[in-house]
Amino acid sequence: MLINCYSIEIYKQELNKIAAQWPAKAIAQIFITGNTGIDALHYTVRNDFYHPETEWAKGSRLIAVTAHKRENLGEPMRDMFRAIRRIVEEFTDVKVIYPVHLNPQVRKIADEEFGGCERIHLIEPLDVVEFHNLMKASYLIMTDSGGIQEEAPALGKPVLVMRDTTERPEGVEAGTLKLAGTKMDDIYRECRQLLTEPEIYRRMSEARNPYGDGTASIKIRKILEDINA
Repeated sequence: MLINCYSIEIYKQELNKIAAQWPAKAIAQIFITGNTGIDALHYTVRNDFYHPETEWAKGSRLIAVTAHKRENLGEPMRDMFRAIRRIVEEFTDVKVIYPVHLNPQVRKIADEEFGGCERIHLIEPLDVVEFHNLMKASYLIMTDSGGIQEEAPALGKPVLVMRDTTERPEGVEAGTLKLAGTKMDDIYRECRQLLTEPEIYRRMSEARNPYGDGTASIKIRKILEDINA
């Protein structure tokens, strides 16, 4: 059995779940490999990638934003967006690109809160290659999404999670993620700190990603070759 995780903390959690159901002999055949999604990320990101939006953002500290969680609809999402706009209005070198979710409620709030701000671009959803390269071009990521919390740290990008909880606490413990909540003042404070305190930014950007290092597929192949030898 291969466990699709990277850090020993995640490994222990998964192992504890399995231990109650599997005999010790089976547990001895469990291997830790990392998330193959991180491997894929390294294939999609390219140095020669071109997109008009990332060209527009060159020379700025770009913040990539995603927000669509149903539990954040309404005032929490408005607070999130107001915090982002406040940051943009304070820091003239910051630009924001937000591929807006197709949910009409999300689009309505985004238009109302971000409308008229020239350094915030609301764009249509991107495909996976485009979004991976947007993350690469970014200074930091602000999101309420799940998978991005695993992917962005693989590119050395700090992630502010605009939620009160996360199903990926290992990232918070590792220092690649920071829970910013959904209140405007809290999100503004956490983002401002990353923009004004280089040491805090450096620690987050250099923290080891607990979800993979891009070599999971190689590990899996080696394990299968050894088993079949």
